[in-house]
Amino acid sequence: MEFIRVFKKANTIRKDSGWTALWRNAVSFVDNRRDEARYRRWIDRDSQTDRPSFAAEIANLPRNPLLSVILPVYDIDEKWLRLCIGSVTKQTYQNWELCVADDQSKNPRVREVLTEFAAADPRIKIVFRPVNGHIAAASNSALELATGEFCILLDHDDELSPDALYYVAKEINEHPETAFIYSDEDLIDENGRRFGPKFKPDFSRDLMYSLNLITHLSAYRTEVLRAVGGFRLGTEGSQDYDLALRVLETIDESRIRHIPRVLYHWRTIRGSVAFGPGEKPYAFERAREVIREHLERCGKSATVSAAYWNLNRVNYELPVPQPKIRIVRFGEADSGNLEDRTEYANFETVRVRDRSAAEMNRAAFDSDAELLCFVDSGLTPRSPDWLRELAGFALQPEIGAVGGKIIDSNGCVAGGGIVLGGSEIVRIAHRGLPESQPGNMCRNQLISNFSAVSADCLMIRRDLFRELGGFDAATFPRAFFDADLCLRIRSRGHRVVATPYAILLGTPAEVRPSDDEAAACSAEWNAILERDPFYNPNLARTGRTFAFDLE
Repeated sequence: MEFIRVFKKANTIRKDSGWTALWRNAVSFVDNRRDEARYRRWIDRDSQTDRPSFAAEIANLPRNPLLSVILPVYDIDEKWLRLCIGSVTKQTYQNWELCVADDQSKNPRVREVLTEFAAADPRIKIVFRPVNGHIAAASNSALELATGEFCILLDHDDELSPDALYYVAKEINEHPETAFIYSDEDLIDENGRRFGPKFKPDFSRDLMYSLNLITHLSAYRTEVLRAVGGFRLGTEGSQDYDLALRVLETIDESRIRHIPRVLYHWRTIRGSVAFGPGEKPYAFERAREVIREHLERCGKSATVSAAYWNLNRVNYELPVPQPKIRIVRFGEADSGNLEDRTEYANFETVRVRDRSAAEMNRAAFDSDAELLCFVDSGLTPRSPDWLRELAGFALQPEIGAVGGKIIDSNGCVAGGGIVLGGSEIVRIAHRGLPESQPGNMCRNQLISNFSAVSADCLMIRRDLFRELGGFDAATFPRAFFDADLCLRIRSRGHRVVATPYAILLGTPAEVRPSDDEAAACSAEWNAILERDPFYNPNLARTGRTFAFDLE
């Protein structure tokens, strides 16, 4: 049966997209299998870590904050409950309390197991709720028991890694202003096999709107949780998502910390979203509801609709009348008249034959348009709403630049978000990946943030472009000027966004940086080249972007 399913899928890809697309998908399938094998080897290596060494590290922590693990429980199988609680009691870091709220489980074994654990360890606190109130109410009951400085959320069928609480305590010591911490995670099946690691970027607000970036492990300063009122009733299925969004409204993003380590194992059993999106279909629409409510509270006019894999797409509304856009088309190639492929009413186009920062600056500086859009002249919009999609993001005051996605003749990614670092200094995110593939954390299919986006399709507000002095033509005359501009944008506190809903077709002209440009970029932006915040350090710095580096 499995062979028949795979054959039918392959035949569909061949019919819809041709033999080249089928080949690319086959390569991706093999890559995924290879990644699974690499991850198993990485787990084996990680499991051989010298655990006693953590005792010395814990002893050297300036502070040992009390950490409260919040655990709502309802009618879970005894096997998973024991593994879940055991993952807390076996922590290398010992200054914790486990706050359990049983939501009136019908299975008597749940109460018996909880009572057994509480009798064996005084750090385990239990409340047995008199009525079933569902997960948000149960989580609030567990929160009422908490006396720790931070609360760590745990589901009753999942497991913490043995060193999870140590790394949380370490982060609190190193960054005492922290209000909100999250980590990388993976999946674990009924046989204890770990797979599907989620190596996350540092905090990415626009990716957070596309999916629940935080998920697991999440740790909140207890006073912050109580200040926002804890979990909100009526958000069941997306109560953690809603909580994170409400916390985001009260803290500065600088107080959010990401630990790039797998500290949480999400169980894939029937009834869990980890098993598949069909397990709790209501949770996905509820997620969109809480995002809509969040955006409304933030004063944003936007729609939130279903996206890839039933995740989310935010679409910002444009003002009336629509702002004027100047499109600066650069390069020797000519893909034809944009007017016939663009439904946006208020735009003008200028041509620049030379792909240089100086010429592109000149074409932009003399414009009275509110928005500037730079586009390689060899590219063709696939959908007529591409300009409207970019404008919706570029008009948001918190967003400094937005880029589209470029797809080549083979149906693979050729441009879009930029990853920084490694021998190439600048790399295209998911380059060479078939358009239909999800990519790292589905980022090939979702709106998210990057340190930079390519000038091959980049939109920015004219006033911001002028404030920044445009592209730095003196230092980066022909290459890296787009990355440099975006990094200067980010240094001012603005976000850089890449959207997969503004798609252009073609292959951008390839420009090799000079030695002087490479040296200048390395000198100016060394810290970010060493650690791109939107590219997890567990991933390879050489080779195909977003490939595992787990050997």
